[in-house]
Amino acid sequence: MSKFDSEKVMPRYFAIAVVLTLLGVAIIGKAFYIMTAKKDYWTEVADRLVRDSVTVKPNRGNILSCDGQLMASSIPEYRLYFDFLAGGEKKDSILLLKMDSICIGLNKIFPTKSVEEFRRHMEEGREKKARNWAIWPKRVDYSTYTEVKKLPVFNMGRFKGGFKCEEFNSRRRPFGSLAKRTVGDMFGAKDTARCGLELSYDSILRGTNGLTQRRKVLKKYLSIPVLPPIDGCDIVTTIDVGIQDLAERALIEELKDPQVHGDAGVVIVMDVPTGDIKAMVNMTKCADGEYREIKNYAVSNLLEPGSVFKTASIMVALDDGVVDTTYKVDTGCGIWKMYGRDMKDHNWRRGGYQVISLPRALEVSSNIGVSRIIDDHYHAHPEKFVEGIRRIGLASDLNIPIAGSTPPRIRMPKKNDRGQYLNWSKTALAWMSIGYETQIPPISTVTFYNAIANNGKMMRPRFVKEVVKNGEVIKEFKPEVVKSQICKEKTLKEMQTILEHVVSQGLGKKAGSKSFKVAGKTGTAQVSQGAGGYKTGVTHYLLSFAGYFPADNPLYSCIVCIQKSGLPASGGGMSGVVFHQVAEGVMARHLKLSVEDARDTSSVMIPEVKNGNLVAATYVLDHLGIKNNSQWSGSYANGNPIWGQAARQPKQVAMNKMKTYSNVVPDVSGMGARDAVFMLESRGLKTRIEGCGKVKEQSVMPGTIVKKGQVCKLVMN
Repeated sequence: MSKFDSEKVMPRYFAIAVVLTLLGVAIIGKAFYIMTAKKDYWTEVADRLVRDSVTVKPNRGNILSCDGQLMASSIPEYRLYFDFLAGGEKKDSILLLKMDSICIGLNKIFPTKSVEEFRRHMEEGREKKARNWAIWPKRVDYSTYTEVKKLPVFNMGRFKGGFKCEEFNSRRRPFGSLAKRTVGDMFGAKDTARCGLELSYDSILRGTNGLTQRRKVLKKYLSIPVLPPIDGCDIVTTIDVGIQDLAERALIEELKDPQVHGDAGVVIVMDVPTGDIKAMVNMTKCADGEYREIKNYAVSNLLEPGSVFKTASIMVALDDGVVDTTYKVDTGCGIWKMYGRDMKDHNWRRGGYQVISLPRALEVSSNIGVSRIIDDHYHAHPEKFVEGIRRIGLASDLNIPIAGSTPPRIRMPKKNDRGQYLNWSKTALAWMSIGYETQIPPISTVTFYNAIANNGKMMRPRFVKEVVKNGEVIKEFKPEVVKSQICKEKTLKEMQTILEHVVSQGLGKKAGSKSFKVAGKTGTAQVSQGAGGYKTGVTHYLLSFAGYFPADNPLYSCIVCIQKSGLPASGGGMSGVVFHQVAEGVMARHLKLSVEDARDTSSVMIPEVKNGNLVAATYVLDHLGIKNNSQWSGSYANGNPIWGQAARQPKQVAMNKMKTYSNVVPDVSGMGARDAVFMLESRGLKTRIEGCGKVKEQSVMPGTIVKKGQVCKLVMN
């Protein structure tokens, strides 16, 4: 028989299990009680404990413009607290005595809160014996912190007086909201990066935390650095503050135009040889009617680009050799049936363009012309057209270093086992060729046009040039080539010529300039409103102009996009105006004029000098660097005039002295009023002047004897 007696043992095991279960429930209940009912008590206990080690935050690095100007910098901000238990009863009695002075002082520093409100607030904290009582609910700057620290009791220090603070790194932008979405922003309460370059380069800007140990020595706590914090590095961006400001003002001015009333707008300016982003503006209309940078549309807005895509369509056709620049296309009366759907040109009410050449189809942005060219040659194999679009780089993922950026979405036709297209309709190619059926962010479009300006070399958009620490370059981000050649050289030259003609004799005239050549393409597209499609009561438009300048030696490429509701809507007439203003402003900064350039055959470089004080004339001529034949010395500032006549010669001013006598009326003809009056009145004559210029006639003949008080009338001309 088994020695195990279950009848005796099992009740014991059961009793032990019940006891352990009750003990576990009691522990959980006690923990819950401590977490809820006793939370405040244990929080205060934790605050009284001194940590052995404290994390020390480093200074966040600065964000600089391309020429070294501060675009974002860190400054300290403070939260102010008061410990009512510090200093014991002695401090408490002093606090009661100085309470009025403290509240009056706080009211002067923070006038939005009355003295009585401060008194009630401080008394409430004293009654609760709070150890971290917030004096002011918001962060304050360093100057405010020092003012509060000077108040009675607060100036006794942290352990005797109880005044203490918590320091934060606050981000400030000297140029305000300029390039806000590109530079980025911070979550103030969390002290973490929120968006833009602040977020993309957070690990570089943030630095490394330090460590400090707290030790009690002679009843005092000393902070002993163990690991010093390593401050973050600075990053030098490619943004040009001047171009950014110019682009922002030009865009807002157009968005506010009564005929536009834009909902949002984008401007990107890119340096042609390097791909540097010199300006990126993203404006959204807010509820108060003002425009602010809320979202980075430039890198994340996936909309159908419209007619700016036609350049890519024609480039693919030319590069594949299916057409050339002499190709003719019939656009009819402005309306053409494309597989049961009407394709319309913008002038369909005026009879359309009839038969036009391929370059002219792009110049006037003919929907029918471009779609018929592409559909006639690629309808049987649409995948070849999409492959061509990818080949020229328009579908490339540019890996933009800004959170939220998205690559272009250009659909590739797919077939099933029976050879039928799964994701492709008969009208897809025709509408894709004119900028629909695709989604391309503005940054990708301007990169494509920049490649055309850069003789076929596509550059990756660059936002940061280098990382700097203590004045030394730690890391350099060199320009990157995405595609060394987007198309054949012959195709490129033809496209460059066509884009120039779009501005000079096509729909992009308002984007042009009288001072330099501009090349580009207009775009006007209806914007789909999600499930509502294109017809939701009010038609929404995306107006664009993409191009580069100066066309004969491209320095910058630029794209302007405006989103608006209702008519009128014109890419060339609205976005083109902004492009024109940006191009004119940017080129004016590069304008360097020489004095020699201002000369022509009719220019007069030797001035006409009046008769009179030759010393004064010599003084002016010498400072202007004009040659003269003066044979005397003396200073104009010291007086002592020398009277004479001046004559203009081809290469100099000839000046000859004349004899003067104190009792004889001098000849003042050819003199200015100042010298003539001085010579006559210094001899006792009185003068009366008519007209202005130099003396043509004098009523008293030169050489006659002076009669005191005699009036001499001077006729000036």
